[in-house]
This record gives sequence, structure tokens and C-alpha cells, in this order.
Amino acid sequence: MNQANETPYAQLDPNVILDAIESTGFLCTGSLLALNSYENRVYQIGVYNSEPLIAKFYRPHRWSSEAILEEHQFSLELVQHEIPIIAPLIIHDQTLHHHDDFRFALFPRRGGRALELDNSEQLEWMGRFIGRLHGVSACHSFQHRIQLNTQSYGNEPYAFLIEHNFIPDYLKPNFCKTVETALEKIQLIFKCLGQVEQIRLHGDCHAGNVLWSESGPHIVDLDDCLIGPAVQDIWMLLSGEPEQMNVQLASILQGYGEFHDFNPRECLLIEVLRTLRMLHYSGWLAKRWADPAFPLGFPWFNTPVYWQNLMLNLNEQIELLDQIEC
Repeated sequence: MNQANETPYAQLDPNVILDAIESTGFLCTGSLLALNSYENRVYQIGVYNSEPLIAKFYRPHRWSSEAILEEHQFSLELVQHEIPIIAPLIIHDQTLHHHDDFRFALFPRRGGRALELDNSEQLEWMGRFIGRLHGVSACHSFQHRIQLNTQSYGNEPYAFLIEHNFIPDYLKPNFCKTVETALEKIQLIFKCLGQVEQIRLHGDCHAGNVLWSESGPHIVDLDDCLIGPAVQDIWMLLSGEPEQMNVQLASILQGYGEFHDFNPRECLLIEVLRTLRMLHYSGWLAKRWADPAFPLGFPWFNTPVYWQNLMLNLNEQIELLDQIEC
């Protein structure tokens, strides 16, 4: 891994940020506030005679420009169907801009409060929202985004962890056995379940990416949009004990069904997708570990305790996978 990949934002100082914004035609006040983001760099920028803008500087070497533009087009398509999502601004007929070695996009600033996961009315409303989103997303497909499957979210991050020696030697045999057992069971479940419709998804639809206002939810951050089963945009809104999650799921699906058909067999994939996310998340952190922001932001990662707990969690998931009957 070269130095540019390890410290991709080393040259992104305030002067570069403000120069980049002004290259699009805005006049900055000099106000710059870094927002909470690790994968990309996101800032609130003050501009004269206007509301502040949100600027997202995409992590170099992660996505191709074609993939980013496909994300933008997806956002704009949703807006055209009056689905409340924060889409990039079109400036000089473009949504993706370049300055020095950086690619960036500008967004309007939107406020809101957190989604209440214990509020059945809000969950049903979220279901309607996701159903509307999927009604649009199912009409076309992506050409430049990845597909969520055992390979992309399981085998690839697992291989990265092993090849880059993240797992302590004394834990590696048990870790490998645990992960490979989980992946084998996941592959069997996918095979047993048969063909499941693959559609365009938000991909990372958890409560932190939902802002709630008087008019209901609007969603942010399509950075992880991909192709996969519809339930991927649902299960991350569930939390608590199994009984609680079943009640939450019923509320979401009640609203979802008003706008888009849901295949109930996809519910069998919830624990499959949860397991894959555990591996994907660990791989994501590992791939970014040379970026100085990550050890500061995630000091608990890459410790013996972390890997031991991951193994425990994966073994619990294996027990749940064993209970799935196709």
C-alpha cells in the first residue's frame, strides 16, 4: 500500500478545501466545520448570501468516478419521484467536481432529529419511505456498484484480514475455523433460498443515516449504495431482543407493503446479512487502519479483545444460522 493510499487526505488542508468550493463559483466566508465522517471527509462550509453548504470529499482510490456518478444519478432519480433524500447540487451541469487530486460534491444542509426505533408510528412511516424508495430503485440496475453477496461482504474482507496479518497468531486457527464455518453456512442458505430479487439499495440504512423532521424522514449518505436483497435496507433498523425486533419488523413491513411488494422469505436472510456485515465492518476498519484518523476514532479495534469478541459474536451467529430452515 503506497503512501497516497495510507494518508489520502494529507494534502486536504483548509485552504485546499475553500479553494475547491470557490472553484465551483461560490464565495466562501472562511467558516469551515468538520463533520463526523471517516470514510470520506465532510465539512460544513459558510458561503456569502446563502445557507451553508455541505462538502463531501470522496476518499481517493475507493470508488471510480463512474461509481460516484451512478450514486449521484440514483439520488437525483429518487428526488424526481419526490422521495426525500439529500441529493448533490447540480453546478454547471455537474454533480462531481475535481480540485487538485480530490473529487468532491456539494449538498444542501438539512437538519433533523434522530429516528426513534421504539416508536411504532415512526417505524411504519420508515417502512413506507423504504417501500417508495425500492419501488423506484427496482426499475433499473447499477452498472458500476458492487453486489452484496458472500464474496464481497464475506470472503474478501476475511482474506484481507488474514493476508495483512491482523489476527494474532495464537487466535488465527480458531478465527479461521469460525469464519469459514460461518461463510459455508451462509453460502448454503443462499443456495437453499434460491433466487431472490436483486435491486438497487441504500445499502447502509441504519438510524444514523436517517434524519427526522415534521414532514417525516429524509435519508442521507448513499455512499454505500449497491445491489442486493430488499431486506438489507430494513434489518439494520431493528434493535433489541428478538421479540422487540419482531415487533419492529412488523411495523416496518406494514408500511413497506403499501408501496412495494416484499418477499417474506427474505426475512430468512436477516441473520445472514448481520453476519456478513460483521466481517465487512472489520475488513473496512482494517483497510483504513493506516489512515491516522482511524486509530484515533476506533482505538478498540485490532486488539486481542476485539478479535476474541468478534469470534464470540460470529459463533453466536453460527448458532442462529443453524436455526434457519429454508
